[in-house]
Amino acid sequence: MSAKAKQEEQFTGRRYVGTHETIAYIMNDFSNAFNINAYTNRFIWDVVGIDFKISAFIGIFTGIWDVINDSFFAVIVDRTRTRWGKFRPYIISFQIPLTLLATLYWLMPFLFPATNPTYLPKLIYYFTLGVVRETAGTFTSIAKTGYMSTSTPSPGERARLLMLANLITGYLGEDLPSILMSVFYDLINNGTLRWRFDKLFLFMGVGTGVVSCALSLWYFLVSRERVMQSIEKPSLKQGLKAIINNYPVLLMTLSSLLGSFSVSTDKSTYMIDVLGSASLDLIINAPSGMVGTISYAFVPWLRRRFSTKSMWVFSDLYGRVRWTIVFLLGLYKKNYKNRVFMGIVLGIEAFFGKLTFGLNNVILADMQNEVMDYCEWKNGYRVEATTEAAKNLILKLQGVFMGSVRSLIYDNIGYTQMRAIGTQTEKTKFWLFGMCTIVPQLTGILSVIPKFLYPINAKMRNTMYLQLNERRMEIAKRVSSASEEELSVLSKKQLEGGLIP
Repeated sequence: MSAKAKQEEQFTGRRYVGTHETIAYIMNDFSNAFNINAYTNRFIWDVVGIDFKISAFIGIFTGIWDVINDSFFAVIVDRTRTRWGKFRPYIISFQIPLTLLATLYWLMPFLFPATNPTYLPKLIYYFTLGVVRETAGTFTSIAKTGYMSTSTPSPGERARLLMLANLITGYLGEDLPSILMSVFYDLINNGTLRWRFDKLFLFMGVGTGVVSCALSLWYFLVSRERVMQSIEKPSLKQGLKAIINNYPVLLMTLSSLLGSFSVSTDKSTYMIDVLGSASLDLIINAPSGMVGTISYAFVPWLRRRFSTKSMWVFSDLYGRVRWTIVFLLGLYKKNYKNRVFMGIVLGIEAFFGKLTFGLNNVILADMQNEVMDYCEWKNGYRVEATTEAAKNLILKLQGVFMGSVRSLIYDNIGYTQMRAIGTQTEKTKFWLFGMCTIVPQLTGILSVIPKFLYPINAKMRNTMYLQLNERRMEIAKRVSSASEEELSVLSKKQLEGGLIP
């Protein structure tokens, strides 16, 4: 093995994160999925009782505010320099307030009981709460994205943490809230349980929120940022320059933009209103659970054997083929209404889908961190928050429009709110099936094109991380012995790209 290869292996395989922090990292990942967010639409439409069209218009206004505040808050985060790091102050400060705001969200049915869908005080409350939650959430979401890319400078360790987190959290029960909600939903609808939906949502929503808040806070209190930031705070102009030079980010943004034109409804609505069971998804996924676990064993082999581009393209097309087959089988003789038949078909789809769990949850998830490192490699400094905000700017504008479109789709296909399970019209049932299978595959197919152009191959990736490691060590050495005048010169050269070989 050559000296360069040994140095590369030593860097990519080095561990910076200890056992305590690793456990906290896993529990933070667990907290991200420990919620009942899959049922928020049912909560707003059937329990709180807000009209589809009004919900769509409220979504437009809160979405526009989200787009506006992203740009300002990202610059603030990227210009932050504290003894606790660049991102941690925002994450820790907003964690408990966001949990309290979520509690106010789940309390809506009790604050406005038995009110009609157009009751003005309820709509004002819903809109105001959405704006406040969005504002506080922007700081934490931008900061969290940047923070996770700085937890360790070693790409090998980062992949290991992702793999451990995704592998273990499933066994810890991260999906338990959604599983319980699906079971309770069916039991209440069938009259077996005489619980009220508003109390169920309050208990589950607040309970999961408190647990998630505690676990997330634990991680961000015991962990730290380990990737060096620029000495001086980058200006807005320098932040924009870094984004323009980041070709992989531009491609990811374009792919996401084209994919955001995908029109769909959630699968749970099809399960409940057509197949008549919210818990059917639990039964469908149970047999293939171990397959997802086994798929993680192939992550190191896939990383060595294939480029990020090829795995990204494969994952996209593989998913579209699976759901096209599901649609064709359901369409044949109107089998989409047959619970047993579709249960088997969806179970087979879940089996083949979980074969790529390791690929999607580790390798492709790490792409976000990879493009942040690419920014530093090309420009000499990092602007994680500004990059994330810019990447999301166009997507959120598009999302505002498409989110409203999705709400209006329910109205146009004849979906009736608060109607008994299984009593929607035949036309509505067909469209609920099509909108969660074939329609999103066709309307989002253009998103695969930019994936063919992703430039970071195995050779470039290895070179990038090797050079980044050498550059960071050199800068740290020079900073530690520099005078105040030399430090000023060094910081200026860093932001001008003068330290790039």
